Amino acid sequence: MPPSFLQDLAVVLGAAALIALVCQRLRLPLVVGYLLAGMIIGPNVPIPLVADQGTVNTLSQLGVILLMFSLGLNFSLRQLLRLMPTMGIVSLMSVSLLIWLGFLVGRALGWTVQESLFAGVIVALSSDIIVIKALGEERIPAAAAELAYAELVIEDLIAIVLIAVMTAIASGHTVSADTLVSTMAQLLAFLVLSVFGGLLIVPRMIRGVIRLARPEVTVLACVAVCFALALLAQAVGYSVALGAFIGGMLIGESGAGPHIELLVRPLRDVFGAVFFVSVGMLIDPALLAEHWAAVLSLTLLVLVGKPFGVFFGSFLMGNGARSSLIAGLTVAQIGEFSYILASVGLAWGATGDHVYPIAVAVSVITALTTPYYIRASGAVATFLGGRVPQPLQTFATLYGSWIERLRQSPHPRSTRASMRRLLSRMGLDAVVLAAILIGTSLGMDSLRAFLGLELGLSYGVATTSIVLAAALVSVPFVVGLVRITGPLSALIAGEVLPAAREGQLDLADAPRRALVITLRLTMLLLVGLPLIAITQPFLPRLPVAVLLVGALTLVGVVFWRRATNLQGHVRAGAQVIIEALATPDLSRPQAPMHTTPASPLEQVQALLPGIGNLAAVTLVAHSPAVGRTMRELNLQTLTGVTVLAILRGRAGLVPTGNEPLEAGDVLALTGPEDAVEAARALLHADEPSIPEPSTSQR
Repeated sequence: MPPSFLQDLAVVLGAAALIALVCQRLRLPLVVGYLLAGMIIGPNVPIPLVADQGTVNTLSQLGVILLMFSLGLNFSLRQLLRLMPTMGIVSLMSVSLLIWLGFLVGRALGWTVQESLFAGVIVALSSDIIVIKALGEERIPAAAAELAYAELVIEDLIAIVLIAVMTAIASGHTVSADTLVSTMAQLLAFLVLSVFGGLLIVPRMIRGVIRLARPEVTVLACVAVCFALALLAQAVGYSVALGAFIGGMLIGESGAGPHIELLVRPLRDVFGAVFFVSVGMLIDPALLAEHWAAVLSLTLLVLVGKPFGVFFGSFLMGNGARSSLIAGLTVAQIGEFSYILASVGLAWGATGDHVYPIAVAVSVITALTTPYYIRASGAVATFLGGRVPQPLQTFATLYGSWIERLRQSPHPRSTRASMRRLLSRMGLDAVVLAAILIGTSLGMDSLRAFLGLELGLSYGVATTSIVLAAALVSVPFVVGLVRITGPLSALIAGEVLPAAREGQLDLADAPRRALVITLRLTMLLLVGLPLIAITQPFLPRLPVAVLLVGALTLVGVVFWRRATNLQGHVRAGAQVIIEALATPDLSRPQAPMHTTPASPLEQVQALLPGIGNLAAVTLVAHSPAVGRTMRELNLQTLTGVTVLAILRGRAGLVPTGNEPLEAGDVLALTGPEDAVEAARALLHADEPSIPEPSTSQR
């Protein structure tokens, strides 16, 4: 072994251990210490302690593989398949939003179209490694962690497609539909063969090895599977991180994932530290000073835009507002795939020399902020949640229960056929619209020359004529997209909140209207954000941004009206709930009967189908809620439920948030089932476990 290798390894581990010890004493995240250690031993700081960058990078790949392997151990295939339909949409929306915003920032900085496009894809992808390491030191609620992990895994799949597309763009080749379809087909084939083929072999093999009761043999077998899958992924042109994740997931299917993670953790921590040291070695203070505007702009975009994109998409898919926001704050950084994409642009000459180091600087800064974001995520969610207007809080609670009911309800075959037909029309309109816009932009010079030669039009007149013609041709498809969302949203909302029969009072009208407008917004964003991200390089920046902001403002105004109408509907329903709670039979056991009569709240829920999943909770004397107001409890933010009514003795009241609660009070709650159960646990806790609004949820 070359002496230089041992020297580099000693320098890296020694510096990492020393700085990590200092950070531990100062109660700073260990990731911060590793990055600082890398900067100190890197070539950009005048300190006579330098390690070879190539050697450190080679060792850091082991950290990438082992960290992704650990993630896979705790992420089952069943869990991934369950989250894929919803989180796939969330990832598509958030990545599209960041690509578009990153492109606009690049153009505002004076970068070329290709450089701006690379800026967009660079800031769109989060870092698996940084999140996994940070979550090893900080804790977030399980639901938020599940959303964050799913976002990372799906973004990795999107990254593979983006690398292929951006390589074609940078090399000057045309990005055709055939290229995209081929790339997606190859990726899907690799995933199917590696996952389902591995399921036939790996879990059985690992269970057999574990029965030997030799921990060292178990570690060797698992690490061998991990590196074999990483090598296979690299051999077919994909990331070693993807292969390592698949290896961990396959081993996790053996049922021994947590046990194996404990065995592998020391090895993972050592090489994971080397990875972060290697990232820190890329920090160049001189570069930060030279390109501070670009670094600051793109960093702020990641720190603000990424949480917003993930939160908004995740909430629209029916996940709780609190979990969605915490997950968004958790993935607010860029990492390894951003390096790869930046290097593609640099290698093919599509970007200047400044783009790659700027990407590294943004990655390092966001890696430093990630532990603090995660640590503060609970407090931020509590702070913001307590300041949301009441109509929006009520809507958030009921929307979660509606989406939950939608997932649980079986859809008739005719409904599924109608949904597929409408979705196909939306997809076709979007593809044709993108083709018109991109085709017009690419053929502008040829069309302009043709009009000039054949019709004698001047340059300006020809350009205006082409733009107007393209706009006129595009209008029917834009109108078609917007119109299709109407019947499609009504069809879906009708499954959750059916309309009353003719001649009957429709008590679900206000909730249904709120659900329809939200579903329409979701569909328009799902189609519109990728469409804008794809076509933005071919369109003028300002008009597109103005049109989008105007459309969202109009939708926002309509949505606010629906939310306020829904709030009035709920307050009227609260009076019905109070009357139901005040019935003498609420607390008295029912006599045995052949048929169990519906409880008063079940009768209310049948009468008001849009009111959500109703539940009654009686406060006992030792409840932590006794003596505190609803505003102090902040139940809606902490658990996702809304208190619709309070019964105190024989009197009832609609809560305003300022009434101190008393023992014996009966609270009528509504919200998704898991939120209601979480609220029950908090209200019935033996010790005060409901944190104050300013406390960090860890």
